[in-house]
Amino acid sequence: MTSPYTEAHDLFRKTVRNFVEKELRPHIDQWEEDEIFPREVFTRAGELGIFGAHYPEAHGGSGGDYWYSMAKAEELPRVGAGGLPMALLVQSDMATPVISDLGTPEQIEEFLKPALRGEKIASLGVSEPGCGSDVAAMRTWARKDGDDYVINGSKTFITNGTRADFITLMLKTDPDAGHAGISIVTFPTDVRGFHVSKKLKKIGNWCSDTAELFFEDCRIPRRYLLGEEGEGFRYLMQNFQSERLIGSASATAGARLSLEEGIQYGTDRVAFGKPIVKREVWQHKIADLATKLEAAEALVYRAADSYNEERYVKGEPVSFNTTKLISMAKVFVGDVAGEVVDTMLQFHGGWGYIEDFRVARAWRDQRLFRIGGGTSETMRYYIAKLMGL
Repeated sequence: MTSPYTEAHDLFRKTVRNFVEKELRPHIDQWEEDEIFPREVFTRAGELGIFGAHYPEAHGGSGGDYWYSMAKAEELPRVGAGGLPMALLVQSDMATPVISDLGTPEQIEEFLKPALRGEKIASLGVSEPGCGSDVAAMRTWARKDGDDYVINGSKTFITNGTRADFITLMLKTDPDAGHAGISIVTFPTDVRGFHVSKKLKKIGNWCSDTAELFFEDCRIPRRYLLGEEGEGFRYLMQNFQSERLIGSASATAGARLSLEEGIQYGTDRVAFGKPIVKREVWQHKIADLATKLEAAEALVYRAADSYNEERYVKGEPVSFNTTKLISMAKVFVGDVAGEVVDTMLQFHGGWGYIEDFRVARAWRDQRLFRIGGGTSETMRYYIAKLMGL
């Protein structure tokens, strides 16, 4: 396909790249050590229009298409750690699209617009201690009490969870109805009875805070319901497509950076009389990885083109075919990116196992992609189902 990026996209990409290289990357090592980055990063990204470029102007965005978000996802990995891009992408592409799709004018004013400005931090509350990919098994529930919902339950693996100002929260409004009993609400975290149970310590993505959350008789107005009661599972499946697609774009870009940095290392590193990149065994491996990355990017772009056509050009729901392409992209990118960073760590030898080299961090960070947003096993199940198998 011809390049989907216009001059306007390229200018936006330059804005994101400058932000990353000048304002974020110089501090990333300290933020990784601190296992958190400053709240001001959200504010600054909002000021630059990075969160809202692909949202309608009426919702506080710039009215662009999905390729603006793709450009952002490809540039953020240049920061040199996976946690920060993940936290920002949760803000712009995971916790907020469903508010844009379904929110009332009041919900858009109270939650979406401040999130796109970076004034409020958003998180997406789906996974629970007893269920991850099995969304229908969730136990967090809301009972009706007059004009309010009273919420009880818990969530875990929640990105931005320790400091979110609101949660796009999945819960049961009818605990006995399975998928048909799931709804989505916007949940402000200053509600009495809400607690951050603990901050979770992860293998990678250190600078992104991940939390376990607890809800005890939390009362919110029923006007915070997004869309219709009982339709939350269907809404979530639409929302997941944005999450999985943007994650695939970011993971592909991150893997490409790891390969480029590895080639540079192999050019400088001399062993047994010549640069190790001149060794035929490594040349063949690098050629294979570069080929797989081209295939991964092509699949991601095809899925993004289809998603953009349906959601932004036609304003339609995501089709089964696009869902299948996005699921394929997530599986394939997960496998390819994992192979790239693992091979590049091996290419660095002992230094690849030392934190001074970014490939060690990339190796740790990338591993999450085959788990988060739907495991690779779950994605393969979806693909088979969508193929009619």
